Formats: sequence, structure tokens, C-alpha cells
Amino acid sequence: MAEVLVLVDSVDGTVKKPTLELLTAARQLGEPSAVVLGAPGTAGALKNQLAEFGAQKVYVVESDDIAGYSVAPKAEALAAVAQQASPAAILLPSTNENKEVAARLSIKLESGLIYDAVGFDGDGNVSQQIFGGAITTVSKVSKGTPIITVRPNSFAPEPSTGAAEEVPVSVSISDAAKASKITASEVEEQGSRPALADASVVVSGGRGIGKAENFEIIEKLADSLGAAVGASRAVVDAGWVPHTMQVGQTGVTVSPQLYVAVGISGAIQHRAGMQTSKTIVAVNKDPEAPIFELADFGVVGDLFTVAPQLTDEISKRKS
Repeated sequence: MAEVLVLVDSVDGTVKKPTLELLTAARQLGEPSAVVLGAPGTAGALKNQLAEFGAQKVYVVESDDIAGYSVAPKAEALAAVAQQASPAAILLPSTNENKEVAARLSIKLESGLIYDAVGFDGDGNVSQQIFGGAITTVSKVSKGTPIITVRPNSFAPEPSTGAAEEVPVSVSISDAAKASKITASEVEEQGSRPALADASVVVSGGRGIGKAENFEIIEKLADSLGAAVGASRAVVDAGWVPHTMQVGQTGVTVSPQLYVAVGISGAIQHRAGMQTSKTIVAVNKDPEAPIFELADFGVVGDLFTVAPQLTDEISKRKS
């Protein structure tokens, strides 16, 4: 069975959820193998997690020339692994950085590239959602090794035992790839709430909250549920919350067990980022709001009345 390479994204010695999703998805195409790129010592903390989700091999390229520079060294290192492994496909979590890595890799390998896949089958057909999720297309790479970036939350991670055999790969990073050096980095502080992309429950607020000061209504409801907090693009564009909280086509894609949309009309841009949620609850005073087309449960009413009542009732049931 041909190998399928999965580029590993990790933080502080923990494999990120989108990588686990890709190791699961890779089994549809072949035998999953993980690729760890980073500073010396990176792979050691990740091997057990990668084995738990089916990685049969772990290709390791560790060098300060990779960790201390921008994306170009990663593309060179991944190309070296691909040339050694001759994989059936290469999968990357669809982040801004990985999209650039994928683009550079496709040039180096002279291979076709597909961005933001949401599904694929054993025949190499890849599904994408375009025009804000209104249309699903099916494409297939016709040249070289398929290089595919996959949108987070498109697959559910499922454990499967893998050998995680470590395969060191020696790579000499070119001077050209080291033209952009990382001079400083800052870790964003995480609060007590779960990360938006990984949360099983998400509560999002929209333009209906009226002003930035009212966003605490959304936060209180989220905290009563132990949920992550999201927002529509209109709220982000107004400067009420940071872009990292935006749910939508140009923000974060979520697929939680429960998604609560408060004061969100349901523009197609927002729907593209949350429409695969398992259960959707919408609160909006406009009965014709498009969000109700997606909602499993809808409440037509004033969010300033409904949301606090809901928060109080949830808190009572938890006490």
C-alpha cells in the first residue's frame, strides 16, 4: 500500500487536532506516514500521539535551519521527504503558512495542488466548497503527486494503532531558502475557554449585539456552556473583537457538536465556516433571517432577553 504523507502541526509537544484528522483521512488513500519538521528534539514528544492515530512511519527532519526561518526551508525539507518516500499523496492542514508551503512544494515536485479540501475518496477525487459553501466541486490532480491542503474539522479524528517507525531524513537547506529569518516570536496567551477551532461547543455573536460593550452577553452564555466564543465578520470588521474570533469563510472553520448563533443573520460567508456543526441553535429577532434555514432549533426573539435567560437557566441546571 502506497504511503500518504501528512505534515505535522504541533505546539508545545502536542500534535494539533487538524493533524490527527489528516492521519485519519489519509487511510482512505493509503498508509499514513507523518512528517515532522522543526528544531532538534521536536519529534520525540510527538511520536506516541502520532502512533495512536495510525502513523506507520514518522519522517523526521530536525534542524535549526528549519525552526529559525520562514516557510521556504519547510518546503525544501518536505520535498526531500517526498522524493525519498514516493508517496501517493501529501496532505497538509489548511493554514496560511501551510498553504504557502504547499505552493512552493508543488513547484519543486512539479505536481498539482488543491487547496481547502473538505473530502476525498480512494480514487483521488477531492471535494471543495466554493462561493461560501453554496457549491461543492470535485477535482482531481492530473500531474505528479497530489498535494492537498485540508480544511480543519472536515474529518473526525479516529485512533488507529501505528508503528510510528522513526525515519531520519538529512536535508541541506539552501541559502536562498534562508533569506527570511525569524527574529522574534510571541506566544498568544490562551484564556480559560477552549480554542475556537477545536471546541465541541461554540457560541457566536453577530451584528445584532449592537455595540462592543454588549458582547459580554455572548461571553457569559459561552462560559455557562464551557464553550468557545466566536463572532461574525461584521463584528470583527467593526473592531469589537479580534479577527482570531471570526467564524466564516475568511476566518475560522468550526464543526462543533453544538453551535449557538446569537444575533447573526446568517450571511453565506459566515455559514461557510459553521454549516457542518452537528446541532445549530439560532437566536434572532428577524424570522426571515437566513440562519434559520440551517438551524435545528430557532428562537425568534430579542437576544438581550433570550440570551441572559438562557444563561441563567443553564447555570441553574448546572448548580
